[in-house]
Amino acid sequence: MVKLTVPGAEEVATKWAEEAPRRATYLEKKAPAIGDKWLSSTVAAGATFKAAITAPDIDKRFVGGVKKAGPSKIVNKLLAVGVARYGPGITAAKDDYKSGIAPYLEELAKIDLPSRAARGDPSNYKRVETIGSALHKKRLAALAAGT
Repeated sequence: MVKLTVPGAEEVATKWAEEAPRRATYLEKKAPAIGDKWLSSTVAAGATFKAAITAPDIDKRFVGGVKKAGPSKIVNKLLAVGVARYGPGITAAKDDYKSGIAPYLEELAKIDLPSRAARGDPSNYKRVETIGSALHKKRLAALAAGT
């Protein structure tokens, strides 16, 4: 039998942290060709996704993972990475945000709300229901269009 020679976690992590950032140009070069493969692979994984999120103990695994990470992990990552990427990420997402929000803004503009009643009148909830119902139908229609 042969015993594996396994480097220590510190050595592996250091090498990864030094070498992986150098792959950014590789990523930039390969990114344009990856979209179709991502789409077909992701669509094909639908049943696997459903099985994973409906596993009998998925709630316990989820909670266990969250507890294992602990609150310090998200705080550390936000401070070390998130703050610097936040502004550029927002700027890069402007067109996606615009195309995503536009149909809902258009839907809101079509709504004829019932008249406002006196403060505290239960009929005022009909105004909220009208908005919520219209946006919910729009969301479901958008999800169906994506299938």
